[in-house]
Amino acid sequence: MDDLETEFRPPEEFGQDDSSDSNSTKGTTKSKLPLAEPIFTETPRETGFHKSTRICLQRIREAMLHHRWQEAAEYMSSYPQMLEDTTGGTSQHLREIIWRIGTEILHQHPNSKMDDYNNIYERMKHSGVKHYLMISLEHSFHLLVNGQIEDAKRQLSIAESWRYGKQSAGQSQRIKLVQAYRSLLDYVIWCDKKFTHCNSDDPDAGDNQEMHSYFRQSSVNLKEILKNPGIWDPFILSYTDMLEFYEDHEEALKVLNDYAYDNTFPPNPNAHVYLYQYLKRHDAPEKKLIKVLKILHALVPSHELMLEYCSLLLQSEKEGDIQKALGVTLDMLDYACWKSNLDVWNCLKTIIHKLKLQNGGDWKDIVSEKMAARKDWWPALHFTSFHASKDSEENPELMEVKASLTTVLCPDQVLNYTAGKAISGEWT
Repeated sequence: MDDLETEFRPPEEFGQDDSSDSNSTKGTTKSKLPLAEPIFTETPRETGFHKSTRICLQRIREAMLHHRWQEAAEYMSSYPQMLEDTTGGTSQHLREIIWRIGTEILHQHPNSKMDDYNNIYERMKHSGVKHYLMISLEHSFHLLVNGQIEDAKRQLSIAESWRYGKQSAGQSQRIKLVQAYRSLLDYVIWCDKKFTHCNSDDPDAGDNQEMHSYFRQSSVNLKEILKNPGIWDPFILSYTDMLEFYEDHEEALKVLNDYAYDNTFPPNPNAHVYLYQYLKRHDAPEKKLIKVLKILHALVPSHELMLEYCSLLLQSEKEGDIQKALGVTLDMLDYACWKSNLDVWNCLKTIIHKLKLQNGGDWKDIVSEKMAARKDWWPALHFTSFHASKDSEENPELMEVKASLTTVLCPDQVLNYTAGKAISGEWT
């Protein structure tokens, strides 16, 4: 709705009147933001037809802004007559207005039906060619969320084979997007077939063949789509799920590695999450798991998998991995989302214990070095009297763990965070 309000803002909101005193604008800063072209302005050559449609669009806007959807729908039933106008030069713009406003009204109207959606989508697809592919894609989304998977796929299949004139770069990109979502629907159908096949007491060979047919249809396009740099998370998961089912682990691992490490793709933490989860499912060596999580830590230090990263580092036999685990845990606690998490604080306590056993008298210097950049703001984040009161009421065990670490993490500071059962000599 906000987009629509910006799109159809009356012309008087876009600038000062020409007759206004020029001195009144002195000292003001003119916005450099692009402004939508006014579409309610009366033109010198405006006919009665143009005036009627202009007023109709104003009424539609007013009704939508005040959520009077029935009134907006009544006006909207008349506005598409504007498409019959052959004198204007903004027909594509008008088609998009009708498409966007029409579907928005249907989304909000309590009595809208699927036939209403189908009618407006089909009408707008065939009223012009510029938006055909995107309207087809949106139409399929609406069918999909209403459970009509086969119909959604049929719409995308038609759009996939659609061509008009010389293919532009933008059109080529949109066709790839249509192909990707069509393949995703093939995967959805494949999942349904797989569920039926795997839960049948007497699996039919024909069903298995049909399921494999959907796999081939989906995988051919998905494999091609994933060669284009971008964020393809749901498509990656779909493709690797099918490859994993058919035990093509080599190809699945190659796809995930390319998605995570190909420099032509934008940085994507999920790519490393998917690779880690796949490796973990197939009992990959801890060294490989640590390598993947190390990169994820650099991208998202507060990620929930960082606890697993610390656990792996603690199990490692490399001398410096305990210090790495210390850094990872402190990085997590830099974020407010983890500050009341008992598992993270227990992990920190375990790390410091191991650090003490491994490094003897140098362990305090190691902790102090990691805390050097935090000493000015960590007490306010974790160790105030407010935190002590809150933790003692909500999670006494957490308070005991945190209180036992105050003298280690902030040794030279007086903190108002104490617990009665904290052992003051624990770290001496």
